[in-house]
Amino acid sequence: VQLQASGGGLVQPGGSLTLSCAVSGNIDSINTIGWHRQAPGKAREFVAAITRGIIRNYADSVKGRFTISKDTAWSTVSLQMNDLKPEDSAVYYCKARAAVTFEDFWGQGTQVTVSS
Repeated sequence: VQLQASGGGLVQPGGSLTLSCAVSGNIDSINTIGWHRQAPGKAREFVAAITRGIIRNYADSVKGRFTISKDTAWSTVSLQMNDLKPEDSAVYYCKARAAVTFEDFWGQGTQVTVSS
């Protein structure tokens, strides 16, 4: 499974960005795709995830502001981020988890910077 993240950039506080994760390879083996982020000097943390059955989970820090979605083909997972705050600044990574083996696949990160 290969993952390609895109859509990061510089945005002012209160602004919006949409991240995309393009998924390819053995997509049928994947049950969950999500986003994690890592700020400088901090551990990588969970942001949001969506399952094949369209069950969504969010970190408390982003609930009500971020929305994760996927296309029907499970080839693109998007993260709509609204009302961005400086503390949302981080490198965002998409991750896929296999349904049977629970193996994790990571994409490269995309930088999100929230600053005035």
